Amino acid sequence: MHATPRPIAAILDSRAFGVAMRVLLTLPFWASGLAKLIDFGGAQAEMAMFGLHPPPGFAVATIITQLLGSALVIHGPHAWLGAGALAVFTLLTIPLVHAFWSMPPAEAVPHMHVAVEHLGICGGLALAAMQAHRARLRALAA
Repeated sequence: MHATPRPIAAILDSRAFGVAMRVLLTLPFWASGLAKLIDFGGAQAEMAMFGLHPPPGFAVATIITQLLGSALVIHGPHAWLGAGALAVFTLLTIPLVHAFWSMPPAEAVPHMHVAVEHLGICGGLALAAMQAHRARLRALAA
């Protein structure tokens, strides 16, 4: 069995590295949430474009989910809750926005790629929740 090289293990064990990676993982969510907050009219137009009514309600729910979910994942102790909310949100966008199976082929391919990327992000969110859970268990055991 090969051990992780010490310099790599030190990085992986670093709390700062974990926080930085959770910030990067949630970047699509908190950046989108901030953009929608700054341009609430645009957020409402986006919700209406996707057939989500009432647009103001969906815009507010989206902003809250994206910002609060990101904060919970980044902070750590309740990462499972933030990761779960963001994963459900992300999975819902597939049939609502990226329903590639119902699109003409030229339009379907990029939406299929986005849907697959969304699945990968959900996997990353699950890993972030697992990492935060294990860190909490180690802290309790210490």
